[in-house]
Amino acid sequence: MAPHGDGSSDIEKPEAAQSDSTRPISTVVFVIAMQAEALPLVNKFGLSETTDSPLGKGLPWILYHGVHNDLRINVVCPGRDAALGIDSVGTVPASLITFASIQALQPDIIINAGTCGAFKVKGANIGDVFLVSDVVFHDRRIPIPMFDLYGVGLRQAFSTPNLLKELNLKIGRLSTGDSLDMSTQDESLIIANDATLKDMEGAAVAYVADLLKVPVMYLKAVTDLVDGDKPTAEEFLLNLTVVTAALEETATKVINFIDGKNLSDL
Repeated sequence: MAPHGDGSSDIEKPEAAQSDSTRPISTVVFVIAMQAEALPLVNKFGLSETTDSPLGKGLPWILYHGVHNDLRINVVCPGRDAALGIDSVGTVPASLITFASIQALQPDIIINAGTCGAFKVKGANIGDVFLVSDVVFHDRRIPIPMFDLYGVGLRQAFSTPNLLKELNLKIGRLSTGDSLDMSTQDESLIIANDATLKDMEGAAVAYVADLLKVPVMYLKAVTDLVDGDKPTAEEFLLNLTVVTAALEETATKVINFIDGKNLSDL
């Protein structure tokens, strides 16, 4: 693994994205909400933080970049809130950095990687890393015909049957909302939508990727069980370090599997 460039704005720009699924994958963008989730992967591949980001001037968004064999790897995080100094989590920052990353970096595929809650009744355990089959929202309640479906926002993740088989990962539906906890209404919709996983970014990333016609896949590592007996925030913080290590391990396997392949090979 070698850093790509010197961290400045002269990042090599990929050619314009093509729809041909038989063209070798050359550029991957990881969209990751928290730096604690991103740094194990950044360190694993020796990625460099650009000091003059092509994502936009004067913005907190962080871009790490490098080359691994035939792949340009980019990891994009929304950075820290200017007032509070904490990671800018949630659907709005995720949407913005996904849009900016596609425009600036022209990826062949986006990988939204991060931690999540999950249902033990669906077979999830702390530390499991899931592929996502499809995504929905659980906090956009619009009880008007057709708008109700828009609110749910069901979208398919990019299908990767060969990757799924090779890595022997669990797979499930991901439900997204802007709260870490789960209200009674949220729970009802998550159950009604038959979701296994719960996060704060995935469906927003899917919306933008679908809008701009870029395939997106998901790696979600379970930090907390939403139907468990521990408070969500407590369990999330307790397991974050160990689970992000598991996420990095799986993300590394995914990169090694993707390297040299076409979208149709996945």
